[in-house]
Amino acid sequence: MKPADDLPKLRMAPSEVPEQLAHRVEREKRAVELQRESNLEQSLAPFRVGSVKYLNAVPLTRGLEDEIIFATPARLAEMLQKDEIDAGLVSITEVLFHDRYDVLDTIAIASLGEVKSVFFAHRKPLEDVKEVFCDTASLTSVNLLRVLLAERGLRPEFKPLPDYQTAGRHDAVLLIGDPALGFLFGPHEHEIMDLGAAWLELTKLPFVYAAWALRRGLENAPLRRQLREARDFGLDTLDSIIRNRTEYDYDFRKDYLGWHIHYHLGTDEKRGIAKFIELLRKHGLGPVFEPKFVV
Repeated sequence: MKPADDLPKLRMAPSEVPEQLAHRVEREKRAVELQRESNLEQSLAPFRVGSVKYLNAVPLTRGLEDEIIFATPARLAEMLQKDEIDAGLVSITEVLFHDRYDVLDTIAIASLGEVKSVFFAHRKPLEDVKEVFCDTASLTSVNLLRVLLAERGLRPEFKPLPDYQTAGRHDAVLLIGDPALGFLFGPHEHEIMDLGAAWLELTKLPFVYAAWALRRGLENAPLRRQLREARDFGLDTLDSIIRNRTEYDYDFRKDYLGWHIHYHLGTDEKRGIAKFIELLRKHGLGPVFEPKFVV
């Protein structure tokens, strides 16, 4: 047996300074993210999937961007109705007004209160508004405003907005999405009625603006799994999305994606949908069907 002095000495690895540790953790985190992103690449085939190009939808298609067909909510609804796509991130009214889709459970674009990107801009008092020029890209927003005004006893005429460049010339306009945010941050003389805040004031519930609609009768378990994985990936890397996107400024992206918008479809969100259905029926905005949720 060797004397104790001849035994090899164990040496401790040099300790990392905090900066080195932070860099190593960041490298390992990035490697995991790249692997998850790689796993999502080319994962949707053979399914055809559509989504909107708005900032608020970015976390739901993280890693799938090259496989997604991007269009307006109205165009996506049309493509679904014609079976040109198998799934679409569409306005919630598309699944409420057409009994031919399943709704992917647990995922939505929703808000509890102020949403920022869906609002009614008006120069006159609400009681004096006779016509509303609206962005027809989203029937959900149009019908939500109809409900909110009808609850006040108001039923103005709704007309299509020719284009966003002329929005400021009208006394009353309904705007949505990124173009709405552009209007909000630009010069205007309008009072802003945020529809998410108005809905919360009326119902004390969240409002669901969009959800994944799936063609009913199509075997799509792998598609549902990938859409959930993309959502999880998007939320896990939300800080990176907020940091690396270029729309508006960092502070707004942080508040908008991290606070105003949320992406879960749970019990309260379903209660919000049920209340919306109740009010649509109450004010004759139908027929309306009960949504069918699939996991």
